Amino acid sequence: MPDRLLSSMAVRLGGRIYLFDAGEATQIGWKKAKLGLRGLTLVAVTHLHADHCLGLPGMMMFKAQVNEPSPLTILGPPGIRGFVEDNRRMLDFHINYRVDFVEWHDGWDGPAYEDDQVRVIWKTLKHTRLCLGYRIEEHDRPGKFDPLKAEALGIERGPLWGRLQRGEAVAAADGRKISPDAVVGPGRRGRHIAYVVDTRPVKSIYALCRNVDAAFIEGMFLSAHREHAEAKGHLTAEEAAKISGRAGVASTILVHTSLRYTNDELQLLEKEASQHFPSVRVGRDMDVFAIDYPDQPSRPIP
Repeated sequence: MPDRLLSSMAVRLGGRIYLFDAGEATQIGWKKAKLGLRGLTLVAVTHLHADHCLGLPGMMMFKAQVNEPSPLTILGPPGIRGFVEDNRRMLDFHINYRVDFVEWHDGWDGPAYEDDQVRVIWKTLKHTRLCLGYRIEEHDRPGKFDPLKAEALGIERGPLWGRLQRGEAVAAADGRKISPDAVVGPGRRGRHIAYVVDTRPVKSIYALCRNVDAAFIEGMFLSAHREHAEAKGHLTAEEAAKISGRAGVASTILVHTSLRYTNDELQLLEKEASQHFPSVRVGRDMDVFAIDYPDQPSRPIP
């Protein structure tokens, strides 16, 4: 609609951007958000319905405008590669970077994608056609370094401290070997995010959302319109809230809301969901959320 974009989520971390879904005109929202293209590393598509994938060719053409762009990995259901390559052949658009495709298949084991920052896990959902939900896990961080313990063991401040924090053993002045676990606490979990849209309630949602720091999960309909949700393979705001509570989610952002509700009516979805899960809000165009580490005190998303 003129006043509402289609659902899409960009996760920005360490100079890279991981994009989840790309419906029509995603590049317009991208420009408004001033995200920049050099860091676009991954596009993960949930399913081959127009409102989730038709913006992918536009985003690929957009990325090609960057000088010396980095490679791009595209995740998605079976057929995502054919969709992209058919569009590229018919439209004859220019691509000046490597594109790697990873398509889901039965019996998939392990992450769908992994780099030195994150791993991405996918599971099938329950929609009118094969649809994937995603979980993004930041790799664990090193434990806290204890400078007092290091000094007590005869390791003076300097390069050796850095090596210990990187997980390397070092030698003290008297020749003793000091292992990192002597001065560095246990590893700390990174941030975890779930992206779940276009589905009815199904067990796989809980695996994707369990104990995440933020769940971006669809709340397409009010419970008064449950029959539409059941017929079209979507969640109500109430169902999304109940799933969030059972899965131990820290904060939930309702996305992919039905266009039957005006922007002013989105608060009704938020109100209904909050009766079942307190830390919930409706996501709106251009919203930006800073996700805290799980060991930080302020968990709820503002």
